[in-house]
Amino acid sequence: MKDKRVLYVSSEVVPYLPETEISSMSFEAARMVNNKNGQIRIFMPRYGNINERRHQLHEVIRLSGLNLVINDLDMPLIIKVASIPKERMQVYFIDNEDYFKRKATYADEEGNLFKDNDERAIFFAKGVIETVKKLNWAPDIIHVHGWLASFLPLYLRNYYGNEPLFENSKIVTSVYSNGFEGQLNEAVVDKIMFDAIDEEVLESLKNPNYVNVMKTAIENSDAAIVASDSIPDDLQTYLDGLDKPVLSYTPKEEAEEAYLNFYTTKVLEEES
Repeated sequence: MKDKRVLYVSSEVVPYLPETEISSMSFEAARMVNNKNGQIRIFMPRYGNINERRHQLHEVIRLSGLNLVINDLDMPLIIKVASIPKERMQVYFIDNEDYFKRKATYADEEGNLFKDNDERAIFFAKGVIETVKKLNWAPDIIHVHGWLASFLPLYLRNYYGNEPLFENSKIVTSVYSNGFEGQLNEAVVDKIMFDAIDEEVLESLKNPNYVNVMKTAIENSDAAIVASDSIPDDLQTYLDGLDKPVLSYTPKEEAEEAYLNFYTTKVLEEES
């Protein structure tokens, strides 16, 4: 992986949020590549429950200031950055007062999903892509973790499809066990179609539950990784029928060799 560029886009990353399969693997996968002299960038949302002072987040003025249009509304994009202690890895945070200031990640105190999670996911996807464009950093691989990050493959392929910076980028989506109960806002298809994305590629999102959200991500990816030892049966059946590389579940202690080999021989299709 020497000198290969890998962009990690995740809904959660330790140490900024509590340890989960997603937050832990997002960190570990990035560290694997970093330790093999690859170049990495990590992006996650700046939720209001992240302690900015403790983790020493600071705004990057040269990257902030852009407005993203979400469902006909101009939403200011703020970019913050922090360094993971002892790891020589930086994390970029996508921030917006309306979407991410609240002191929770995905749901209120009663466990009800935020009604604007669909818009938050759209904003996060577009915010990451626009920031990477400003950085002028062309990734070889883009690895997506977590359902809030799952609109990135859709937008990269269908909204930013002619962007030269990403013309050689391969997208990998990791699939975890059930990410949320119920479904996202039913208007999500209309909101995405506002960006002139064809309805035919949004068929799964007409019932925007977790399985269909992830199917949409995988449909627009070049490869997938099963990142939990048990995933919903519908997703497993879907993955079994795919004509693209899929890495079966690998325990964390064996993940380094499996992931790096998958990146090089299946995603980048290089000789072993």
